[in-house]
Amino acid sequence: MEKTRGRRRLKRVLITLAVVVGVLAAGIGGSFAWLWTSADLSTVGKVRFGNELAVPPLAPSTVDEDGTRVFDLRMQAGSTEFRDGTATPTWGFNGDHLGPTLRAERGERVKVRVRNTLDEASSVHWHGMHLPAAMDGGPHQMVDASSTWTPHWKVDQPASTLWYHPHPHGATERHVQRGLAGMFLLDDENSGRLALPKTYGVDDLPVMVQDVTFDGAKFDHGHRFLANTGFLGERTMVNGTLDPYAEVGDERVRLRLLNASTARIYTFGFDDDRAFDLVGTDGGLLSAPASMNRVQLSPGERSEVVVTMRPGERTVLRSYPWRDGNGWERRFDGGDDSFDVLQLRAAERLRPSPEVPGRLAEDRGLELPEADDAVRSRHFELRRSGINGQPMAMDRIDETVTRGTTEVWTLRNGGDMTHNFHVHDVQFRVLDVNGKRPEPALRGRKDTVAVPMGATVRIALRFDGPSDPDAPYMYHCHLLSHEDDGMMGQFVVVEKGQRAGEVPDHAGHQGVTGGSGPDRPRRLVRSTARRWNALIAERFRRFGNAARDGASPARAKPRARGSARHRGPGQDPPDMP
Repeated sequence: MEKTRGRRRLKRVLITLAVVVGVLAAGIGGSFAWLWTSADLSTVGKVRFGNELAVPPLAPSTVDEDGTRVFDLRMQAGSTEFRDGTATPTWGFNGDHLGPTLRAERGERVKVRVRNTLDEASSVHWHGMHLPAAMDGGPHQMVDASSTWTPHWKVDQPASTLWYHPHPHGATERHVQRGLAGMFLLDDENSGRLALPKTYGVDDLPVMVQDVTFDGAKFDHGHRFLANTGFLGERTMVNGTLDPYAEVGDERVRLRLLNASTARIYTFGFDDDRAFDLVGTDGGLLSAPASMNRVQLSPGERSEVVVTMRPGERTVLRSYPWRDGNGWERRFDGGDDSFDVLQLRAAERLRPSPEVPGRLAEDRGLELPEADDAVRSRHFELRRSGINGQPMAMDRIDETVTRGTTEVWTLRNGGDMTHNFHVHDVQFRVLDVNGKRPEPALRGRKDTVAVPMGATVRIALRFDGPSDPDAPYMYHCHLLSHEDDGMMGQFVVVEKGQRAGEVPDHAGHQGVTGGSGPDRPRRLVRSTARRWNALIAERFRRFGNAARDGASPARAKPRARGSARHRGPGQDPPDMP
């Protein structure tokens, strides 16, 4: 009798456990289904385009007695009324939000007097510029509050669309989101001769695209649940203008597209699928225009496109869903999102424009190295936790390169999520992507390139800059929260036979989790939250893949940490085979 009662109790317990497990499973499944179906965003057809596009002014400059062109930039706090009647706290250069467009000629000497009137330190990095490491504006060139920094250099690179933005280690995402960014345009004799649209603000428009979410009057800096890519805003703005339109008075208009978002990847095209001519990439003009109807830009990348308009028509620059990425990335990391970005309104009568020239860059080789020129090769394994298994350390030099040499770098994304890769000081040639010739949009001068999950990208770089064994340049993922969390490394350029020196001491520097400034608690909380977010996302991804494949989720294999190659300061890489 007692045994019978025991069996009944066990049966009730098992039934109860089964019900609880079933309810939990249903709850988790329902929650995941809700997250899955509600994760994508679209503003297509919802934007009223009621605000005329703001065009950043050209920065005034003076010329010193020695011929140096001098600019002044002031980092300042302010407020901006993006929406009627609502003032949002913002930062800017020489104004409340964003900054003016700097412009210089190849061969000129330039000097920028940077004054920081903020209540915290920041920096100004000249993204895409070839210049000495001490003038680069990375995390080693911080400008303290109430201080001034005056970098100077000679412009020695082709006409191109570059930009400037802060680079404080551990706080870059927030500083850029608050409004510290602007364009830096370079001209040369060849670009001046070409029959391309070139009247700034008329038929040659800067298009700085950022995504944004508001939390009441303030910017929302939070990250989506399960979004490991970083901040993903609910809407876009161009040059700080929400719902923008631009009046076009010429038959052809040149759009200098800059992805100034901190994490979002855009696939630009037009709502009517019209073709446009790609004429330039990150670091300058292509050898010849390439016709296409989509161009994808990850954070930091630029493209120059020429669009042909007809009298009286309207067309919308749109961001379409990603071409790359798996189902998880497309759903939770913004890949399925689509945005109406900018409306172009053609006048009833348009000024005629010449055809786009068949040849653009003067040097068909684009002043870029070839793979056969390389004397060294290096491998970079890209992971959210760091590059080559190591998070960024301000006092560690990761790579030492010899001035005047060409190297081939292999970028491998080990598979945790899509990343990209930016190298300071140089413009590189993309040799191949997964062993295949790169698409036309990747055949120009590049300083930033997307590396999708599971992909391998090879690039050729020539290091012509002045040597400085004590001042490092950076290489890093330009998804800014990844960079802030340590997905970055450092290299120095030395003379042949020279060894790397000592990185200057940065006492009190605000690193990823170090320091004692106002950002430290926020960084600690966000860093911990991101790690939990990544863990949860990985669990969901594994269950999703198992369900798709009809198998049980396997336990994650421990990550091999000994396979990455690490070199100490001054240690040279091996010769290419």
